[in-house]
Amino acid sequence: MTRPAVGTYTRHMFLFCRWQARFHSDGTQLSIDEFMARLFNCLGGVNFSFAMMACVPFTSGCRVLEPHAIEARHCNFPSDLNREHEPQFERGKPRPVIDGIGWVTGIPSKLVLWNRRAENHRITPHTEEIMAEYLAVNGLDDVKVRLNQYRPIDDWRRLTRNTSVAWPWRYTFGAVSVLGETIVPGRLLGGDHYNPYTGTIHLYSDLPSIALHESAHAKDFSRRTYPGTYAAIYGLPGAPLWHERIATNDVLAYVDYQNDIPLRREAYEVLYPAYGTYVGSTLGKVLPIASTPLYVGSVIGGHINGRFRAEDPTQSDKEQAVP
Repeated sequence: MTRPAVGTYTRHMFLFCRWQARFHSDGTQLSIDEFMARLFNCLGGVNFSFAMMACVPFTSGCRVLEPHAIEARHCNFPSDLNREHEPQFERGKPRPVIDGIGWVTGIPSKLVLWNRRAENHRITPHTEEIMAEYLAVNGLDDVKVRLNQYRPIDDWRRLTRNTSVAWPWRYTFGAVSVLGETIVPGRLLGGDHYNPYTGTIHLYSDLPSIALHESAHAKDFSRRTYPGTYAAIYGLPGAPLWHERIATNDVLAYVDYQNDIPLRREAYEVLYPAYGTYVGSTLGKVLPIASTPLYVGSVIGGHINGRFRAEDPTQSDKEQAVP
């Protein structure tokens, strides 16, 4: 996930996304016209173009995010990527001062996703269990999971062992990525992500939906014939929208299949605005002069759309929801 940028419109966004904005005082649901009127009223201090931008993901009918499982194929990870004596999951030792700093640096993510568990650096066993089940179901036994852990030496070793990625990619792009993890530790600065060059998930948020999302990236890369090329493409303008869409849709399919109502609600309420950060960042590069309203508008649209779809299970196609 990208580091969310919090603009001056953040409070407008989250005040509006509270549930009561969707209903009349008698409990009946608003019509689309009434809903839009409340949106513009709530964002009265924001310019008209920004308000329209915030509504586009909700009103356009475009379903970029839909439950759609990643097609199951053979896993390209080498069988010895995880050593026999190594556990798949490793957890960092509690460091109150370091984790406290990490909690503070994660405040922008907490605000953008409107969830205090984002980058809280305290992953519960519940989140770990949900993640472990997903990885087991999808045969991702060689994926390493670091739960709020900083182990750069081990990651450099995994870089050399991950022969599923061709060596020219590993020792160029891969080396740069691990170097970044070494000198900019997520233990301090957060940033949940999957590193395809080492086959490692770094998790700092106690959110099962984010844990599943990073696991879905591992699933996506594991089926690619040329994972190194696929990883390098991620750096191209607009390419993250493709990668993130695939992973998000797989998670939506998975939570629908699991029929876990709280998990399903969290997935829609967290992953939709998370995807909005990528949309906003991409649009901001196209039109830098309006980067802030584009970013905030995209996140608002994600919150609105995600919450509506989380509330209405009929929006999902259960037949597509397979692990």
